[in-house]
Amino acid sequence: MITAGIDVGSLTAKCVIMDTDILAYKVIKVSPNLNETAERVFDETLRLAGLTEEDIDAIVATGYGRNNVDFASKQITEISCHARGAIFVMPTARTVIDIGGQDSKAIALNERGGVADFVMNDKCAAGTGRFLEVMANALGVKLEKLGELSLKAKRKVKISSTCTVFAESEVISHIANNISAEEIIAGIHEAIASRIVSLAHRIPIKKDIVLTGGVAKNIGVKKALEDRLGMEIKTPEEPQIIGAIGAAIFGKKVES
Repeated sequence: MITAGIDVGSLTAKCVIMDTDILAYKVIKVSPNLNETAERVFDETLRLAGLTEEDIDAIVATGYGRNNVDFASKQITEISCHARGAIFVMPTARTVIDIGGQDSKAIALNERGGVADFVMNDKCAAGTGRFLEVMANALGVKLEKLGELSLKAKRKVKISSTCTVFAESEVISHIANNISAEEIIAGIHEAIASRIVSLAHRIPIKKDIVLTGGVAKNIGVKKALEDRLGMEIKTPEEPQIIGAIGAAIFGKKVES
């Protein structure tokens, strides 16, 4: 049975096509028309897999824009899909920390990949990819360079505000005081880690911890989280597609 999982987030859309294993995947930026975005990422993934839509037995949509994917067989919450996807790529996973473009979540897993508990922050951009994007723009640094730059810092400058707007003002003030970009970025990562860990402590945090979402590619955030938690965090090879993997797995239960 060949299935497709489509995860439409606030900033990116992901598609995974699976049989017994992953056949192909694709990540693209979202456009204002979420259904059109979903169709485009699906079509591009089909081409990569060398398949046609007729070859797909079920399509499951998840994520922020899942209800806009009108060609999906079913819609399932991102919490359930991230849990199932995390267990697929790492069977020993018991905690998922997902940092997306506009929200962050922590999920406690049972040994079957089910959700034992979860907590989610979707009210504020702080502790999300959008927060990092704003800070990178304020610093005039490419988003993908933040992680490696932060590791060069000899100290971390404190970013005291949890509000994105006020934190941006703090960053601009630090720049005016000739504090290095590396030290400011390290402070930004520490602020994100503090917020995420505070959120995560509302559920049972157990090993193994898996970090997912686009922010998982930022080695500075990962290190700051590990330092705060005092535990190793594992990152999948492609952390952005975990929700789409879970959606494709759920597709196995959908009758075509």
